[in-house]
Amino acid sequence: MKTVLITGCSSGFGLEIARYFLARDWQVIATMRTPRADVLPPSERLRVLALDVTNPDSIREAVEAAGPIDVLVNNAGFGAASPAELVPLATVREVFETNTFGTIALTQAVLPQFRERRAGVVVNVTSSVTLKALPLLGAYRASKVAVNAFTESMALELEQFGVRVRLVLPGRAPDTRFGDNARAHMHGFDHEAYAGLVKSVFAQLQDASAPITHAQDVAEAVWRAATDPSSPMRIPAGADAEQWAAEAR
Repeated sequence: MKTVLITGCSSGFGLEIARYFLARDWQVIATMRTPRADVLPPSERLRVLALDVTNPDSIREAVEAAGPIDVLVNNAGFGAASPAELVPLATVREVFETNTFGTIALTQAVLPQFRERRAGVVVNVTSSVTLKALPLLGAYRASKVAVNAFTESMALELEQFGVRVRLVLPGRAPDTRFGDNARAHMHGFDHEAYAGLVKSVFAQLQDASAPITHAQDVAEAVWRAATDPSSPMRIPAGADAEQWAAEAR
């Protein structure tokens, strides 16, 4: 029976990914900053661990407690929206600490066991905004583009050890708490110079006819990345992500 460790499982994509693997008889290690076992179905194959990917001690303790794993899914992250001129540098640093440096740090902690066993899969969940420039998301997009670049170079390094590396690129997902969490990191939306742009962007986001991504789409894409050796390096997740990927091609 294989084991997957997933970050950011308290809600949204991470929670759905954990449910998806549990339903397919995997051992699941679901990690969260504040552990809550009640958000997942009871199972002897489930362990819930505390993990803050911005804290080196937390990473070390979680990896030691997890023991050998077969798949690492780096999903933890949060969004931030602001005109580039007005985003506080403290917010930029916070976004990169979680989305970029946290992903890199946890991956570094897990890779030695994969390399030594000459087996394992790393799946990094980033975003379809890395495929298309959008206003107000410069800092968030930059943090995810950095993960894409890191992942693709890492894949070339680890191929010799039989370790696979993949990217999953979700689109816009209004049925998760991601947007709510991002609102806590919004800045400059009341600045008169950007009022028209902000209004236009939010009108597009609220368009009910536009394609979107559901958490199930992301879980399916992560499952494919983890279990299908023939899967591509970049896997778009969701109707909007697939549309943007097609446009990028």
